[in-house]
Amino acid sequence: MPSIERFPTWRAVLAATLLAGSTHSALAQVEPVDQPPAAKGWKMETVAEDLPQPWGMAWLPDGRILVTGKQGTLHLLSGKQRQAIPIEGLPQLFTGGQGGLLDIALHPADKANQRVYLTMASGTADENRTVLVQGIFDGKRVHGVRTLFSVTPAKSGGQHFGSRLAWMKDGSLLMSIGDGGNPPQRVGNMLAREQAQNLGSHHGSILRLTAEGKPAPGNPLASKQGALPEIWSYGHRNIQGLAVDPVSGRVWASEHGPRGGDEINLVEGGKNYGWPLQSYGADYKTREPVGMKVVPGMVQPLVVWVPSPAPSGLVVYTGKAFPQWQGSLFSGSLAGEDIRRVALDADGKLIRQEKLDIGKRVRDVRQGPDGYLYALTDEASGKLLRIVPR
Repeated sequence: MPSIERFPTWRAVLAATLLAGSTHSALAQVEPVDQPPAAKGWKMETVAEDLPQPWGMAWLPDGRILVTGKQGTLHLLSGKQRQAIPIEGLPQLFTGGQGGLLDIALHPADKANQRVYLTMASGTADENRTVLVQGIFDGKRVHGVRTLFSVTPAKSGGQHFGSRLAWMKDGSLLMSIGDGGNPPQRVGNMLAREQAQNLGSHHGSILRLTAEGKPAPGNPLASKQGALPEIWSYGHRNIQGLAVDPVSGRVWASEHGPRGGDEINLVEGGKNYGWPLQSYGADYKTREPVGMKVVPGMVQPLVVWVPSPAPSGLVVYTGKAFPQWQGSLFSGSLAGEDIRRVALDADGKLIRQEKLDIGKRVRDVRQGPDGYLYALTDEASGKLLRIVPR
């Protein structure tokens, strides 16, 4: 595995941090938010129940929904009816901690025999990694499963797999990868979280891939010596919400901080989002701040939440059911048991925030083809909820 010492930017950034001094005070910090005010004019309905630890969902062209279960299950929902869908040929699934069968996306060009893309933790407790697989859904089963991409290097333990998928307007596929875990977790010759600044590792990054799992043409870091060609952006801790605005093409990500410091970022290719040099959070054990709040050359988040709501699932709302919400981001939260609305202007600037209290851990948030918002609850027997006008 390439050592972080091969990338002089790591040491250069540390030096710049120490020497910048008053420069930090001149750079704008983000003011963290604790609890946004309550949103009005909505209510929730239960669409389906008894979903085994659901994690991700995707709509078929006919309006039915495929929902992944963390223990390796896949279910087809049609109204309140639920059907288990076999997945044939899935690689070895690791289900420890945060690992398991995770996100799902369908190829946007397919109308029948859909190509199904699944992310998962694969391996054992001692050696595992996030992988991307693809199979064909023929209406009854997913078959022909093959591995398109595997994260390198392997890690141990059950933390920080990332694993959200999002299609870009140019047909490339974004995939988020976590940093590998909290201290004292190590990957290779360094703390796992330091991998997020190592371009020779996929950990702590967003990848941009072709539909076949290859590095997408034009990735901005591909020409950098020693950098892995799949990396699109880096300096991330653990992204579990990823959304592409279908109108503007902007890419948004919601990211778990450590103790506090959860973020929403506007993500652009080639940029460094700071972790662990730049953070608004604190170490779980020492309670000391991780890095600095502002580091020159690193991108500041749009939103910071302290304490952590634990964001998971993200969507840009474009539906007609809630005209007043169009263009807003909706971020599910696990610890917060709510959905956060982040209102934006036409330029992607923050206007305000508010929250929809759900009362359950929210694992994923999506917009359905009917223009309503849908949410999966993070439970052993989870629910699919629909957000409709009151």
